[in-house]
Amino acid sequence: MFKYLLIFVAFMLQGCEDRYRYKCQNPDYFHAEECQKPKCLFTQQCPEYLVAPILEKKVNDVQPEKPNP
Repeated sequence: MFKYLLIFVAFMLQGCEDRYRYKCQNPDYFHAEECQKPKCLFTQQCPEYLVAPILEKKVNDVQPEKPNP
């Protein structure tokens, strides 16, 4: 039984590695041609779009409305 558990654990650990959904999220490819402007603007895969917290930028850009007296 221990042998099967060991094989199962080894099989499950096989999937544990760093993967990036987009090539331009990987810091090793920041200088790749498809990750540079203007080419990345079309695909919206510029590193600053994929790595930087986009929601935080949107929240900081929006100014709260002041109530009118």
